[in-house]
Amino acid sequence: MGDHSRRAVLGGALGAGLVAVAAPAAGARGRGAFAGKAVQVTGGTSGIGEATARAFAAAGARVAFCGRRTALGRDVERSIRAAGGDATYFEADVRDPASVQRFVDGAVRRYGRVDIAFNNAGVQITARLHEVTPEQWDDVVNTNARGVFLAMRHQIPHMLAAGGGHVIVNSSVGAVVGRPNLSTYQATKQAVRALVQSAALEYGAEGVRVNAILPGITDTAMIRPANLDDATWERAKAALGQLNVDGLKRVATPTDIARAVLALASDELGYLTGAAIPVDGGIAAGRRMLLPELPS
Repeated sequence: MGDHSRRAVLGGALGAGLVAVAAPAAGARGRGAFAGKAVQVTGGTSGIGEATARAFAAAGARVAFCGRRTALGRDVERSIRAAGGDATYFEADVRDPASVQRFVDGAVRRYGRVDIAFNNAGVQITARLHEVTPEQWDDVVNTNARGVFLAMRHQIPHMLAAGGGHVIVNSSVGAVVGRPNLSTYQATKQAVRALVQSAALEYGAEGVRVNAILPGITDTAMIRPANLDDATWERAKAALGQLNVDGLKRVATPTDIARAVLALASDELGYLTGAAIPVDGGIAAGRRMLLPELPS
């Protein structure tokens, strides 16, 4: 099968998964495409992680999510429960091995197992390589790469004991498309993509699938300049989309990426492992990156 045919088949499968999970009924605890599934999400207090935790809960999953910001975590937990979902927040720092183990094991005690893990926590700095300090390098690497390793290290034994599971890692289109001033971030995203490929081969025969999702530019606090008013940000965001997103010409919303994660996690794609799926609006297809002048 040629590359074009493979892309067409995979696109159709992803579309089928989206049909199955994109529009769950709010407040449907115990019902929906992921009813009965136990899900773990790292970095679930904002952005893509929060949107994904909400989407899984709305689709009937029991969701354990973690983050460092306790107030935000409690707010997200209350909001999901108020909508009829089942979610539990755990304060955890993915840079700390003991903290990660407490989250993973505590979530398993709470929900009995882990069927799906979305290892999403990440940070980004923007600077030319020679301007990055060793401390900044360590923080990004320890969060984005080591944090994924630590989460998988504790999640996979639970999955093996249960006879299977699915780990999804949040990489980035930056793993396949270069961009200036993001050398540290992109190094970590390429690292976790390689981690996914190797782990998929190590555990596939035992029922554990491992895949990566590669989001493009997404409207989160990671890309929005601080202290920018909403109207100015909307204009800047539109320019970002037009200049950078070759296919769809718009910046993704966190919900766009969350829906793709749920599609990837669905039984419709049960034969997929070791893959890195761009959900980037066409950036990887175009392979060009330009930046407009953003307001400070």
